[in-house]
Amino acid sequence: MEIASIKGFRDILPEETRVWQWIETTARRVFEDFGFQEIKTPILEKTELFSRSIGEETDIVSKEMYTFDDVKGRSLTLRPEATASVVRAYIQNRPYQTYPVQKLYSIGPMFRHERPQRGRFRQFHQINAELFGDPGPKSDADMISMAVYLFRSIGLDDVALNLNSLGCSDCRPRFKEALTDYLADKVTRLCEDCQRRATSNPLRVFDCKVDSCKEVVSKAPSIDAFLCQACRDHFESVQDALSDLEIPFVLNSRLVRGLDYYNRTTFEIQTERLGAQNAVAGGGRYDGLVRLLGGPDHPAIGFAVGVERVVALIGDDHPLQDRRPDLFIAALGKAAERAAFKWAVDLRRNGLWVEVDYASTGLKSQMKKADRIGARHVLIVGEDELKTSRAALRNMLTKEQADVELKDAVNVLKEMLKDERERDGRD
Repeated sequence: MEIASIKGFRDILPEETRVWQWIETTARRVFEDFGFQEIKTPILEKTELFSRSIGEETDIVSKEMYTFDDVKGRSLTLRPEATASVVRAYIQNRPYQTYPVQKLYSIGPMFRHERPQRGRFRQFHQINAELFGDPGPKSDADMISMAVYLFRSIGLDDVALNLNSLGCSDCRPRFKEALTDYLADKVTRLCEDCQRRATSNPLRVFDCKVDSCKEVVSKAPSIDAFLCQACRDHFESVQDALSDLEIPFVLNSRLVRGLDYYNRTTFEIQTERLGAQNAVAGGGRYDGLVRLLGGPDHPAIGFAVGVERVVALIGDDHPLQDRRPDLFIAALGKAAERAAFKWAVDLRRNGLWVEVDYASTGLKSQMKKADRIGARHVLIVGEDELKTSRAALRNMLTKEQADVELKDAVNVLKEMLKDERERDGRD
């Protein structure tokens, strides 16, 4: 019986992984230009890490985490998001003792048990960036500008930056109280999830995509009316910095993040091309999280990019050329097969994609294989070619042929094929 993949978990096949690699490579280049360094954290953590950081009343912790007990009875969870793991590593390894401002990024899979739909899977992948140690608006603007520049670097200019402030521990409680009072007599008009959220986590009602809930919150109190002067000044400074950087933004007082640890600046990069799942990146400031998880009272800000959603947005609109083998060596006879195999390995060590036939088949069969995999050139080598030390290199596109000196085959082929790559702009 055939065993299929688990629902919500998908294979990323070779024709798609090239786009993924390009996105990840671009992210690494952009982030490192901004002074960020890569960190890799485990995908499995103690459940307490996420329940304390994300919040017991969030949908993620209450309904979506993949949690189990190990053989020693310890509760473990596949990470549903990256920030908590990075904060745990920051606390445990104390890099701040070397330098007070730490800039870290990570790339990898996350896991949430939610309904699969376009751009959303149960195993999904994120590109994350976190900055620790600076509480000021300039670091907020720097992080946001880096996120925007990443999208521009991969050719996605038709996305919109939405910006809001969630206040701080001094002013947000007053807003939550006003919002809870507002929702109290409208709870029957909310969906089942939001009826629960209305008292346990009222800000999450703003995140709901159900039309009746969206209608209710459209007239709800706005956070900006409750910001203290310090939060208001911080938020205005962020806006001024983004304006100086010529980064357009939309003020969205209904924008909240689904995790409890956020405060002050919050942002999303949104698109209209993915339906209800319109956010392709989002983040914000989380100044109290390091302390909450047992570390020093260090401020922080971060964001996450959903790789699957970015891939869906890009589609075929990317600069990658179809990858094809530079050379197929069609060898006829044992001596030619041995020579061809050695040449192929040596050429691969010199940065060329070379294929040979693993089976001892005839020339017609090998030419069909070369054509099927789209080889740019074929070198045909048999007993006569080995005796004369010369063979024909056939261009499969133009059908032109050039003689190759087999006594120095590797160097001759390397120069010919790399010169052609440069002329075609494939390097």
